[in-house]
Amino acid sequence: MRRLLALRAGKGLTAGHVRVAADALGVSERTVWRWLAAAGRDEAAADEPGARAQTSTRFTITPEVRGLLALWKGNVRAVHRELVLRAARASAPGGAPSLTTLHRAIRRDLTPGERAGLAGGERAARKHDVFLARPRGWRNQVWETDHKQVPVLVDVDGKARRPWITWFTDCATNAITGVAVTPVHPSRESVLAALRSAVLREDPYGPFGGLPEKVRVDRGNDFLSKTVTAAFDLLDVTVEDLPAYTPHLKGTVEGLNRAVESMFLAALPGYARQPRPGKRPSRPKDEALLSFEEFTARLLTWTRWWNTEHQPAPLRGRTPLQAWQDDPTPLRDVPAADLWTFTLEDAGTRTLTTRGIRFRKRDYVGAWMTGQAGIQVRIRFMPHHDHRIEVYHAATGRYLGPADLADQATDEQISAVRRARAARSRRLKKDLQAVQRERYAAVNQPAAPQLLGALTTAQAEAELAHAAGTSLSDLALPDLIPPAAPPADWRTPPSLATRTAPVRPASHLRLLTPASPPVLT
Repeated sequence: MRRLLALRAGKGLTAGHVRVAADALGVSERTVWRWLAAAGRDEAAADEPGARAQTSTRFTITPEVRGLLALWKGNVRAVHRELVLRAARASAPGGAPSLTTLHRAIRRDLTPGERAGLAGGERAARKHDVFLARPRGWRNQVWETDHKQVPVLVDVDGKARRPWITWFTDCATNAITGVAVTPVHPSRESVLAALRSAVLREDPYGPFGGLPEKVRVDRGNDFLSKTVTAAFDLLDVTVEDLPAYTPHLKGTVEGLNRAVESMFLAALPGYARQPRPGKRPSRPKDEALLSFEEFTARLLTWTRWWNTEHQPAPLRGRTPLQAWQDDPTPLRDVPAADLWTFTLEDAGTRTLTTRGIRFRKRDYVGAWMTGQAGIQVRIRFMPHHDHRIEVYHAATGRYLGPADLADQATDEQISAVRRARAARSRRLKKDLQAVQRERYAAVNQPAAPQLLGALTTAQAEAELAHAAGTSLSDLALPDLIPPAAPPADWRTPPSLATRTAPVRPASHLRLLTPASPPVLT
């Protein structure tokens, strides 16, 4: 570096000398020129080229800068503009740092997780965290469960909908023990259906199943409902309620949610996240969607492939079925009849009358009720399946039989009611959209909002007449028959006298006989 300085002092320094020095030092030519400029100002800098001067006034990230980074969502240039404005208003002697200095301080004083969190929140910061892996354990030690709305449009009664999947997975073997699919939003009924398929080991659910020791849930209302909680208590299963926004604490089922989309759902017709040409990523109008039955069949086929053929990385070359069979842990089974009873919602006791069982203001009857009117029974039912209830003896708990809804409407009647409800909903939606379809004039200066939309006098009178014709208070005519005039010796106010009917002379009145019709004079 001193040789270059000497050449520059003798005016013999050329670009070739700088290029050779840059190649030898492994830096750019611009860096060498900057070092030469620094050495010209301070000869001590020639001994350690590139060394940064250590000063006590080095700019660091303060709580104020952190707050600005959070306010501007990680936009460093916007934060720098704000610092420059604040320094100008405060007339600070040092002024604001340069943009390069601010970038350097952010990289030095903030971790990648902090920078991501200030820009994108807790979820973005969590991507830079380090998580510990739980030990594998044994089969049926811990299950995890979750809902997932699939990004696939499916034909459900002529409408394109995105179904929901509710499943249970075993943490030790990565096996999917139970699954349930619903066309619309899931409920506690979906959880109970998936739980039954997970616990049973009979065909077509086996060989995975049995009762787990613990089930992890993520504070979902469906998983923590009274019915589901009571079912877990009867089955002697511990429910671990995880804190909110902690998907890493149930990584097995979260990994399954990610895997099913990339390994199965992305190749189905109607995949909603498929990249499409054009400005609008809309679905082609001629795209044929899967029916709900076909989608469910394909999902169950993929589930069997996952359990019997797929080899997840944590299992080290084994399938979930092989890992399950290699585990000698004994299983706890529950008879199908008892499991069905445990996973029903209890509705209390009722009295069996001659009209059947009264439940939710409706009557339920069954063929087994003949000759048993007057006994006390206990009702259990599947949530949202209000067409049938299960009846048990209140004293002994013995199962008596099912009871179906009396005078149940036919399928045609139910369809007609649904069509009428849909038409009413469309009319209401159209009316609400008409009210909200108000436009205001665009402004480029501060001004009061100006509502657009001109009406003619005839249009305004027509709308007002229509509105008045639909109001019962406006249709009322209290002055149709004015009150009679008060006696002559009363002192009547002028305002009341103008609203009363004058007294007609007696000569103008005619006596009406039954033979003569009434005559108006």
